[in-house]
Amino acid sequence: MQFIKTPLKGALLIEPRIFRDHRGLFMEVYNEQFFRENEIALNFVQDNYSQSVKGTLRGLHYQIDPYAQGKLVRVCSGEIFDVAVDIRKGSPDFGKWVGYRLSAENNRAIYIPPGFAHGFLVLSSSGAQVIYKCTQYYQPSCDRGILWSDPRINIQWPQQPDLKLISDKDKNAPPLDKAEINFLYQANA
Repeated sequence: MQFIKTPLKGALLIEPRIFRDHRGLFMEVYNEQFFRENEIALNFVQDNYSQSVKGTLRGLHYQIDPYAQGKLVRVCSGEIFDVAVDIRKGSPDFGKWVGYRLSAENNRAIYIPPGFAHGFLVLSSSGAQVIYKCTQYYQPSCDRGILWSDPRINIQWPQQPDLKLISDKDKNAPPLDKAEINFLYQANA
């Protein structure tokens, strides 16, 4: 497994080692020892799965402390553009984002630490199935969001989402400057 640092401290792009032959392929998608060696020493406690049609945008989602979630995101079928936004107060990267194409073909994953908002746009015509491991349980009272089209963040989505396929919750999420955030950046963490 190769762990690739992104421009945002703590967010990592992960490329698995893939073994292919005439039968198909094999890869390790999670290995606690490798994750700990790459400074991801958190326990995953919940797996989530979503299936979405092309043009669906989900996000930007996060949970406030004490239920902040780190996420390990992977695509089982199709392709998405996956985005992480640093929302840790005091971070030199506050409000900045990274985005990567994740697909069943490239087998990449991204680790998004607590203190980041997360979202994705489905790019493939066949839709996409996404699975992600979380470091904290879902807690409805701590569930928050930021507007996916906030000009302050200015995410460069590779294509326009289908506005009919964005939930009312996501359409009505506040911009970053009005969002409830209780994460503090820790330079030494």
